[in-house]
Amino acid sequence: MIRPIDVAQERATGGSTTAHGAFDADTLLARATAMAGIGAWSCELADTALSWTPAVFELFGFSPEHRLDRREAVEFYAEESRAMMERLRAEALTHARPFTMEAQIMRADGTQRWMRLTADVMRENGRITHLYGLKQDITEEKKRWEALRRLAENDPITGLANRAVYETRFLNAPMVQPAIAPLGALILFDLDRFKQVNDHFGHAAGDACLKAAARRLAAAFPDAPLVARIGGDEFAVLTDASVAPFALERRVTRVLTDLARPILWRGHRLAFGASAGMALVEDPHRYDAGALFAIADEALYAAKAAGRGMMVIGTASRPVFRQASCC
Repeated sequence: MIRPIDVAQERATGGSTTAHGAFDADTLLARATAMAGIGAWSCELADTALSWTPAVFELFGFSPEHRLDRREAVEFYAEESRAMMERLRAEALTHARPFTMEAQIMRADGTQRWMRLTADVMRENGRITHLYGLKQDITEEKKRWEALRRLAENDPITGLANRAVYETRFLNAPMVQPAIAPLGALILFDLDRFKQVNDHFGHAAGDACLKAAARRLAAAFPDAPLVARIGGDEFAVLTDASVAPFALERRVTRVLTDLARPILWRGHRLAFGASAGMALVEDPHRYDAGALFAIADEALYAAKAAGRGMMVIGTASRPVFRQASCC
């Protein structure tokens, strides 16, 4: 059963004041931490009894009068967060060391929240008797960081991953332990007739074509580890090794047909399409990303030279060995 710690300072009213009407130091600290969504907790190891201040009850969506034990409390953690918390807790008790983690929880009302959990051990006569620490609601902080991450990692026009993400996760990844594995193929797409659309109708029309192409690529490769815009009208798709090469070839042929469908923009029919160069990976767990890019880029160049809507496929042993048309 969780026992509420009677911290008067965390209540909406009450709290001790000095003779001059100012809060004493303890009251001021407790009120300030509660305002920041920070509460204190402790766990008595003898019977796993928990004690929470009101701010922790608020974080989990319970009133201080609610009664639940530790076993019930940990069920409100998301599965991954719960597993990490239990592992860090066991290590803290084994090695007598503190830990800090960010955990996702599900409140009693079903809403998801994020909290920063800090913990340390308390000893009596050399024996660990309690775990104690703080729990802080960081949901809004996580939302702000996620928004900043999206700005840093997503292309502002298409919403796909940008070139920086493509380079970090793939192009600059080490061969021995690549970030994306098992990898099946790298496919480069370059839009056909994009320059003509831009020159004739302006950049807003070109942006509409880019957005349409991005939507169609994302829909065609929902299982891809990465779909990115890596240049003005160039896109990269990294596929999982679970997709067989022949099935992947059929999928690329279909998406090239889909990309050739015109879009309507401000009463105009904008016609564009795409060519593709594919580099098949021979070892899904160990590959040279730079070499794969060179193969896919050479294949794309051959596809563009062969005509619109073409796909050319290559491997390390045969840099350019087959081509197919979407129509």
